[in-house]
Amino acid sequence: MPIFNKIIVLSKQIAASLLKGELPTDLDNFEIFDKKDKQYILKNLTDESLIKRRKNLTNQINKQADLEKVQNKITIPVRKISWKYAAAAAVLGILTTSYFFKDNLFPPTKGISKIVDSKIETGTDKAILTLEDGSTVALGKSTTYQKNNISSNGEKLVYNPSEKSKNKIKYNYLTIPRGGKFSIKLSDGTQVWLNSESQLKYPVVFVEGDIREVELVYGEAYFDVSPSTKHNGAKFRVINKDQEVEVIGTEFNIKAYKDDTDTYTTLVKGKVALSYEGKKQNLLPNQQSHLDFKTNTLALKTVDVYNEISWKEGVFSFENKSLKEIMKVLARWYDIEVFFENQKSENVEFNGILDKNQNIEEILIIIKNFKIIKDYKINNKTVLLK
Repeated sequence: MPIFNKIIVLSKQIAASLLKGELPTDLDNFEIFDKKDKQYILKNLTDESLIKRRKNLTNQINKQADLEKVQNKITIPVRKISWKYAAAAAVLGILTTSYFFKDNLFPPTKGISKIVDSKIETGTDKAILTLEDGSTVALGKSTTYQKNNISSNGEKLVYNPSEKSKNKIKYNYLTIPRGGKFSIKLSDGTQVWLNSESQLKYPVVFVEGDIREVELVYGEAYFDVSPSTKHNGAKFRVINKDQEVEVIGTEFNIKAYKDDTDTYTTLVKGKVALSYEGKKQNLLPNQQSHLDFKTNTLALKTVDVYNEISWKEGVFSFENKSLKEIMKVLARWYDIEVFFENQKSENVEFNGILDKNQNIEEILIIIKNFKIIKDYKINNKTVLLK
């Protein structure tokens, strides 16, 4: 049996074990890896933070249905670099770094990658809070913040319930820089996760009886909206550029970066009504709207939701994405500038999963070992792909 097929079989067995909350005992008898490799894999699979992430995600999926989906979809085509974990990819993301990309499986290509002076750091929890008086507060893992009904533990900003506003609305802004992420709980209980290079405008307190309205000024955000039944029927609305998304109580993702001419709205569950210049479109779960500002068109399609929201769970999941698109995503997370010496490599499609905790050099080695690029060079925060 070819080595890839053996790895696929093992991945299914480990998936089944993890979904059951058991240790991956099938790894013990896997002849491809030596004792050191197995210790490396087991250490990564049993990392406490990953176990916690898996437990949270496992509670949200249909174990049997998703496991069957994994078994049916995992493939390794000959020419196209591809492997698909479907829904259980969230539970098995670590496998991509623990053995799919082990150097002993994919020997380094010839050539020595050059690192002049790397100042590239992995993204982390950080944000800038702008208060109604214009003052700013830097938030991050090393800081805590407390003022009136607002508090932060360095990873999340929380607006505790208070009396509903009956007069003028006061707005705050939460800005996530490149190389950052943060989450916020609004005063109505709605939770929002913000990706790198994003900004959210929102009321400190919502006006009683009015539509609860926030604005995604730019960037990407995942919304878990507190249902209208808890707020006397008041709907929730997200404004983004010229688009409006109105919801009753649901979970969805909006991607609308400043340097993109496209806005993508993906519905996870519930129902939303999207409006744009007189055009209206209702979305159902697993549907995504694509608003193209160049052509002024609004299109709808069914998508694999996991690929669209995996960033929220600490994973990059790419399906049929060009290297240029992928590097654009990575550039925001690692706060880097990326240049291509060979323009042809920009359009090579890449499907796969990467852990957001990896450093950029590990990811570049993966891309290089798959011979998508010949080499790379890092100088400060600039990456040149050759």
